[in-house]
Amino acid sequence: MSLKVYNTLTRKKEEFVPRDKGKVSMYVCGPTVYNYIHIGNARCYVAFDVIYRYLKYRGYDVVYVRNLTDVDDKIINRANKEGLSTKEIAEKYIEAFHEDTKNIGNESPQIEPRATEHINDMIKTIKCLIENGFAYEIDGDVFFEVQKFDNYGKLSGRTLEEMRAGERVDVDERKRYPMDFALWKSSKPGEPSWDSPWGKGRPGWHIECSVMSSKYLGMGFDIHGGGHDLIFPHHENEIAQAEASAGKAPFVKYWLHNGFVNISDEKMAKSLGNVILVREILKEYEPNVLRMFFLSTHYRSPISYSKGNLDSVAVALERIENTIQRIDYLLYKSEEIAGTSASEIEEFREIIEGVEEKFIDAMDDDFNTASALGVIFDFVKETNLFLEESQKNLSKKNRDLLRPARDKLVKLTGVLGIKLREKEIAGELPDELLDLAKNIVGQEFGEKDAALSALTGAREKAREERDWVKADLIRNKLASIGFALKDTPQGCQITFERK
Repeated sequence: MSLKVYNTLTRKKEEFVPRDKGKVSMYVCGPTVYNYIHIGNARCYVAFDVIYRYLKYRGYDVVYVRNLTDVDDKIINRANKEGLSTKEIAEKYIEAFHEDTKNIGNESPQIEPRATEHINDMIKTIKCLIENGFAYEIDGDVFFEVQKFDNYGKLSGRTLEEMRAGERVDVDERKRYPMDFALWKSSKPGEPSWDSPWGKGRPGWHIECSVMSSKYLGMGFDIHGGGHDLIFPHHENEIAQAEASAGKAPFVKYWLHNGFVNISDEKMAKSLGNVILVREILKEYEPNVLRMFFLSTHYRSPISYSKGNLDSVAVALERIENTIQRIDYLLYKSEEIAGTSASEIEEFREIIEGVEEKFIDAMDDDFNTASALGVIFDFVKETNLFLEESQKNLSKKNRDLLRPARDKLVKLTGVLGIKLREKEIAGELPDELLDLAKNIVGQEFGEKDAALSALTGAREKAREERDWVKADLIRNKLASIGFALKDTPQGCQITFERK
């Protein structure tokens, strides 16, 4: 199966064929840096981080560009509110953005251009649009004339009449047509400004992304991503500007858009007072929980946020981590007795060998992370069934399958950017184990893993005899040298972290 993506421009899934064989060029609209990011922003950045990771996993050489809008009306308003300069506001929230995205497990793009560093490029493009007959200047402002661009509305599927029907602001009477949009805004007192052929001013929002994306990726690059709310007018206007100035199409081959985040089935909006910041969520939940919550629904579909949903995801994540810990325990358990049947071992071997192909099939279907997680959880279930037998009947053949099963879980969750909490029982265990086992079990051991097994066995026996004092003593002694014991319906799970 080849990779297929849903293209907003054509409104259908298409086979993904990059412009340059083996290489992928991808641009994602970054934040306007005037506030901390909320979970709606975060969903976008997680979705495209996973797409970026998966494309690399599939062997593509990916150039990922994500911009920073560091000049905008919202930044100016925030600066006035906080009594800071626009530059200080931008720097403050750029740092916060990097902190938040790193905390939720995102990789950094290779290129992160700032709007203020590309003003001259934007002025050149605007001059070109005027020369090509697609833009006009009035009193220091420059507007794009939408009626001059054929097929304006092809991304959103709207006609000019439908766009006008949705107008929400007073129309500037100076425009030749009400839907014409600003390419350059003349400066007002106290606002940041740059010199231009039309006087001091600053660029409009839409021109920024057209210029920066084409500068670093060229015309006809592969993927342009962003939230569903950016389809119109932002991305629609990007297409018009880029193709009108370049005199050719397409600007982008594949347009990908993620769905909205609803708060308990209600649209998130400032007017409703239900905007939730990422950094607030991370005070209560670990980053993997929020990340897996986003990935549990296909990126194009809306997703409903609630604490109950996050709690459910936290339990599901713990299932994966518990499986890893059970494997770790059995990998270093010393005794070997009669193993499971050859047919059961071969069956599990086939499951291990086939899980990655199933994962790829899911992700190749328009990056369907929900289905990919389903594959992982099915694999966790099969692994736990095998562990049940291995817990009772551990043999070398069983052991030989535990390591590749563990590696597959870590690898596939890693492709999704989920970094499992691993405290593997491996390497040099502490010397104190031997003395501890001698004192409690009353027997000398030559191997540390044998001593650990004897101690956990003694604790299990104490629990069976309801000798809670001795059971707690063993737990506490092991904890003092770095071992954590967790009792589950599947038995005691043990992890080690060197003190």
